[in-house]
Amino acid sequence: MKGKAGSMASACLALGVLAPGCGAWEFEGYGRAGIGGADVGGRQGCFQLPGAPAKYRLGNECEDYWELQLADDLYPGADGTRLRLEGMASLSHLYGHSLSFDGDDGRARLPQLWAALQAPALNGGSVWAGRRYYKRHDVNLNDFYYWNPSGSGFGLEDLPLGPYALSYAFLREDSIDQPDKANRHDLHLAGLHPNPGGQVELGLSHVQKAGQVRGAHAGWSFTAEHVQAGFLGGENRLVGQYGEGPGIGLGQTGPLAHGRHVQRLRLLDTLIWQVTERFGGQLLGLVQRDRLAEGERIWRSLGVRPSYAFGEHVKLVLELGHDAIEPAHGATRRLNKFTLAPTLSAGKAFMARPELRLYYTYAQWNRAAQAAAEPGDALSANGAFGASRHGSNVGVQLETWW
Repeated sequence: MKGKAGSMASACLALGVLAPGCGAWEFEGYGRAGIGGADVGGRQGCFQLPGAPAKYRLGNECEDYWELQLADDLYPGADGTRLRLEGMASLSHLYGHSLSFDGDDGRARLPQLWAALQAPALNGGSVWAGRRYYKRHDVNLNDFYYWNPSGSGFGLEDLPLGPYALSYAFLREDSIDQPDKANRHDLHLAGLHPNPGGQVELGLSHVQKAGQVRGAHAGWSFTAEHVQAGFLGGENRLVGQYGEGPGIGLGQTGPLAHGRHVQRLRLLDTLIWQVTERFGGQLLGLVQRDRLAEGERIWRSLGVRPSYAFGEHVKLVLELGHDAIEPAHGATRRLNKFTLAPTLSAGKAFMARPELRLYYTYAQWNRAAQAAAEPGDALSANGAFGASRHGSNVGVQLETWW
């Protein structure tokens, strides 16, 4: 019987669906799919400033992407002991390319497969092991994971310390794309309430020196986040982050050859508002300063996405985004992007999904951005828009989560 049950669990995870016999499994996911084209003809070209880690997303995503997750309590004990298994498959495919998942045009991955054990001795905490998305924090507006200590490893999570919760994780590999591996230790402290409706979470990350990498150094980073719930009907997040050496990944592992003289400081504030049932949106302001061997580089980003519902299922969504990079040498790169998207939605709220959008996106960039773009990039002189330093896309996109 145990062997048969194990085979069924493996089959459910592999399929990523609620097949017969998988009814006890929790099925969650995220997905987006669409099609778009450039005003000059041909495939849609997405607009991202060279050197900027993120781009404003609305009407500016050039791929279909799906995450399918299954989870189940394999052993729910009467004394509160619980053994939980979670797995996720992710699929991506570039617009206008042949359907394949083994090359640059498409990818199939297993980004999560991990197990956690809760027991009375842990007093509500758990011990876990595997590959997982671990305590990720992101800005939905530009899909920027500013604090993301995910990876492969093990740890103790949410151990009670009076009113607080302490977590420790040992992680070895951030992702399959990480070129060189290093041991990373991550500490999280949650449950601090400095003011009514406010919560603070603190994080400390240490990256060990990788002995197998010539010229490698150790590094560290620190993150502090304040979340104010109920602000304008939503929440406001104020975040400060600092890292040195390989710690400039600010939760992830940065380049291992960076010494202590390489530093990153990031400040961001993001607000999600829902001031009435019809009017919601998100705002982001961000500044990141890097001190590198070649000099100082600064990334500034400001964006807003307001949404107004005309009825229960009809919205008009706008997005304005500005990114600027001041490199150590050369002129400042700039990109401005605007999107207008009439939308059919499951509800009036800003975060209600699914949404089906018809979008028009326009972007404008300067000569420095064009010169820094990779060949074939939408901003480059030999990209979809040629020597022009502006362009637009039209398309349709479905986005959902459940």
